[in-house]
Amino acid sequence: MTAAIELSGVNKSFGSSRILEDIALSVPEGSRTVVVGSSGSGKTTLLRLISGFELPDSGTISVLGRTVAGPGAAVAAHRRGIGFVAQDGALFPHLTVGQNIAFGLGPALRGGTRKQRARAVSELLEMVSLRPDFAARRPDELSGGQQQRVALARALARQPRVMLLDEPFSSLDAGLRAATRDIVAETLERVGITTVLVTHDQAEAMSFAHQLAVLRDGNLCQVGPPREVYWRPVDLFTARFLGDAVVLPATISDGFAACALGTVAVAPTSLRGDACIMLRPEQIMVEHCESGGADSAASCTGQVEAVDFYGPEVQLAVRLFCVGAPASGFPQSPGTQSPGTQSPGTLVHVRQHGTMGTVVGSRVSLTARGTATAFAARP
Repeated sequence: MTAAIELSGVNKSFGSSRILEDIALSVPEGSRTVVVGSSGSGKTTLLRLISGFELPDSGTISVLGRTVAGPGAAVAAHRRGIGFVAQDGALFPHLTVGQNIAFGLGPALRGGTRKQRARAVSELLEMVSLRPDFAARRPDELSGGQQQRVALARALARQPRVMLLDEPFSSLDAGLRAATRDIVAETLERVGITTVLVTHDQAEAMSFAHQLAVLRDGNLCQVGPPREVYWRPVDLFTARFLGDAVVLPATISDGFAACALGTVAVAPTSLRGDACIMLRPEQIMVEHCESGGADSAASCTGQVEAVDFYGPEVQLAVRLFCVGAPASGFPQSPGTQSPGTQSPGTLVHVRQHGTMGTVVGSRVSLTARGTATAFAARP
């Protein structure tokens, strides 16, 4: 696909503090890219460089095939054809919704008749799923989600081909946040606008993105489809940042890992011997042991030490105390420990849907499904 935004070798410092280092990122035209990272990782600075509010110290930035920042190029923000929605929406409190949106209209409509401006404002309100009568309201008469949609309508009034969103949903409650995010995503998809969203919310990032970019201390750790980055992270930081992770010491040989859960298949890797593996909690099946005894078919058994209730699911902290024998045919290197003696007393956190009568002290069996991701570093 053609790239609508291209960054190459971009660096940015403020004083002696390096904020972004050698950033290379390509955003396909018409797609949604989400940049995630913890506070201070450089997310907002990256957005400000693309928008033109800041200039890079080195490297180049291209938007829609035109170099807007780099050696000999410094296109002003208002000439880049980019829409920008800030975290708080930044609506003018002394103007009505209609006047806020009209502020973003091009010179032709701003100088047109009142009827033409009203029609354009109504079309933009409809585009973000708000009724035309909202035009007469003041920003303080709107909910947080409605204010964000008005801010989006004002940005869309400029008819940009690229939209930048700086954590626009972070101040909304959970239900409103999801609904507003869905409306915004559908709106941008419908008009074919290339979008870059920055957020520290992992669930929001994965549900919104076509492409996910993980930023850590000014460096891009990994860029790819959300599913790929979630299930096959390149390092433990990325694995843990994008969601809960069960990380265990392991001995790897010929596509399998011997660990506290028994024998687990691993994704293709060149690693052999001592390493560690990562599983997502949803990959581990939990079953109650009959009469308190171990299930011989299970990888291991343990005892529930804590139960955290999250509505449709619970998270269990399980202390492993018995690991089964290695699977038949598991290749064992001379002198290595068997899985049955590895990591005694390991505490793992797993999930199960519904409570199923699980209480602290329950004995359960655990079985890993799917494949784990292997890393050279130990947890």
